Amino acid sequence: MASLFRNSSMLGFLPAPVQQPEGMAIAVLSILYAVGVVGVLLPIHPDFIFLTPLNLLVSVSVMLGFHQRWTSRFVAYLGICFVVGFGAEVYGVQTGRLFGAYTYGEVLGFKVLETPLLIGVNWVLVTYSAAAAVWAVFPKLPRLAGSALAAVSMVLLDVLIEPDAIQYGFWTWDNGNVPMQNYLGWFLIALPLQLLLGAWIGRVKSNVAAALFILQGLFFALI
Repeated sequence: MASLFRNSSMLGFLPAPVQQPEGMAIAVLSILYAVGVVGVLLPIHPDFIFLTPLNLLVSVSVMLGFHQRWTSRFVAYLGICFVVGFGAEVYGVQTGRLFGAYTYGEVLGFKVLETPLLIGVNWVLVTYSAAAAVWAVFPKLPRLAGSALAAVSMVLLDVLIEPDAIQYGFWTWDNGNVPMQNYLGWFLIALPLQLLLGAWIGRVKSNVAAALFILQGLFFALI
């Protein structure tokens, strides 16, 4: 898989050439997610799924480690993305009005107000990586169109995530089914975050982040 990502001509959208450090990072992430697929699908250990927080933290650390320009505005954006994402989830869990009525399990770790802190980190990861993937595929899109497409991509990723998240105890829906309200709520939060990212940072250019978004989609599709 790593060689597939490294060879941009095969994928047709990653900027060429992928530099060696980026290629190594993509290879590491590919191995990490491949191990995750095997560990989840095979009954290696009943608590394997509880390594999810570690996977998430490693993924976001590697992704942000390849961000090209660390400015005070970018740091502020990361903080805003975390707070908005986590705050939306808290509001959703407490009221059921944003995404629908749902409850988090124990897989994502420590909770505040019945909401895992790591869910804010996940919003940072998905928002940034979705933007990178869109700009890798469509580098000439107008910025507003790119931001909107990145928000849609985040919702489509959630469509893949939901069945697996329910099956493996990440969270549960009160009525047992994922409401359409959830996807509308995701878009309502994702779009402003993508618009702000575009306005403050511009087009996100990161082979590592783009590959990570693809890997996440493949991971949840396979399991």
